[in-house]
Amino acid sequence: MGELNDKTKGLGNEIVGNIKQAAGKASGNERLQAEGIVQERHGEGQNLKGKMKGMIGDKV
Repeated sequence: MGELNDKTKGLGNEIVGNIKQAAGKASGNERLQAEGIVQERHGEGQNLKGKMKGMIGDKV
């Protein structure tokens, strides 16, 4: 179950990060844009963690 949870959280963070980036770019807010980049990367890491859990679980 941890695999799905990590992937879901990761996807959510990627989406919110992309929205923040777009909003920051549209409004000229560099801080918001940077926060979006960080949140997107965090989401990518969570997604990768979920994929790794899935791969390890299949081997066990």
